[in-house]
Amino acid sequence: PLRHHSFSSAISACEKCGQWRMALDLLDQMKKEGAGQTAIAYNAAISACEKGLVPHKALEIFEQMKREGVRPTVVTYSALISAAEKGQQWKLALEVLEEMKAAGHGANVIAYSAAISALSKGQMWHKALELFREIESSGGKPSIVTYNATMCVFIYFLCVDDLLFGVFTFLMSLFSFLV
Repeated sequence: PLRHHSFSSAISACEKCGQWRMALDLLDQMKKEGAGQTAIAYNAAISACEKGLVPHKALEIFEQMKREGVRPTVVTYSALISAAEKGQQWKLALEVLEEMKAAGHGANVIAYSAAISALSKGQMWHKALELFREIESSGGKPSIVTYNATMCVFIYFLCVDDLLFGVFTFLMSLFSFLV
């Protein structure tokens, strides 16, 4: 157990320092030494890949984790969705969110926020708004991060459509007049 903790701590330190390659090397070393990888170690490695902006590596680690019989946790799924968001891979973010729900983990606000942000970056505003509504309909409470990600969707949409931007500006001027 001590070896598990030592490796997991070292991988986590690599994540915090932005050393994703070293984190993956340590994960491999953990396996070679028979220390038995844990969800905590995998989660730290996936988060390191997120911070290193290498979502394809995060996905590889996720797939390896499942092949080796280590059950993904809510943290695992959330980290992978965040990695997809940082890598501007909205399709991957949605796939992982759906897998998270299918695995019996209720999607949390962190996962939803990252998926909404990925959709916003991918200009998929309809789907982003659908996810926002899904949070509320499932009894979840959106966080400030969720609201910010959703507002980015609106801002993008308003900037793309000059007519809507004009209407928005007009309505805002009316609102300020009334207040």
